[in-house]
Amino acid sequence: MISHLGILFMRMLAPLPLAWVRALGHALGLVLHVLVRSRRRVVDVNLRLCFPQWSEAQRARVRREVFVNVAQSWLDRSWLWHGRPEVVRRRLLLTGALRELAGQEPTIIFAPHFVGLDAGVTALTQQQPRPMTGIYTPQSNKVVDAWVMEGRNRFGGKPLSRADGVRGLVSALRQGDLLYLLPDMNFGPEESIFVPFYGVPAATVPSLSRFARLGRAKVVPVVTRMTPSGYEVRVLEAWAGFPSRDVEADTALMNERLQGYIDAMPGQYYWVHKRFKTRPPGEPGVY
Repeated sequence: MISHLGILFMRMLAPLPLAWVRALGHALGLVLHVLVRSRRRVVDVNLRLCFPQWSEAQRARVRREVFVNVAQSWLDRSWLWHGRPEVVRRRLLLTGALRELAGQEPTIIFAPHFVGLDAGVTALTQQQPRPMTGIYTPQSNKVVDAWVMEGRNRFGGKPLSRADGVRGLVSALRQGDLLYLLPDMNFGPEESIFVPFYGVPAATVPSLSRFARLGRAKVVPVVTRMTPSGYEVRVLEAWAGFPSRDVEADTALMNERLQGYIDAMPGQYYWVHKRFKTRPPGEPGVY
């Protein structure tokens, strides 16, 4: 019942002016910042580990920004998934090295977990013609799962479950689909390796390097920034010399370049995630 009401609420938000949706998201973010103490601690720990040079006041300011941006981006799914297509297109600016997505050359999109991630998916599927495949993790609630699937794929897309395995993803890549990868979160110790993230050992899946080698594909980063008018979805130049023959070095390089993207807008990264939950053997937990 709650999930049905929540979806109805999002549909009702969709036609409202963006400024109204953002104002509601701002208020919601501030409330969550106060009430959800456990997640506030996660953000605190992440920022302390990654930005030890910051003052307490700077960390507190960015922490509040994170909660506000997460809440605003969540409510933005109302118009991303239910708004009129012309409104969605007007609010999403797809820019940068768009030529990197053209043609049929095997291409992997490296999509870091910024709060505008769903806006990036929508812009890529709505505004460029090449089909796109991504890895989808089913939601536990079937109603929510169907809603998320429909929303993320309203303009196209071919979601594959992790259960489909490597073969299906590589096959789609070699057939000309863009492969949308989000390997910058902690997915547990299985298949992860420890490489530095802001100087801290972080369990990181080396899938970007491995899929690039298996599919003989180039890697194109896409970074999405929330703006007052919607989102800017910037396609960056393909990484030269990637992948190499060293999976660990490739994965460390991925994290290093991700740091540069984060440094440009630290308040828009998804710091509410327990990025350092998995620790190297013998090291204590940080959360």
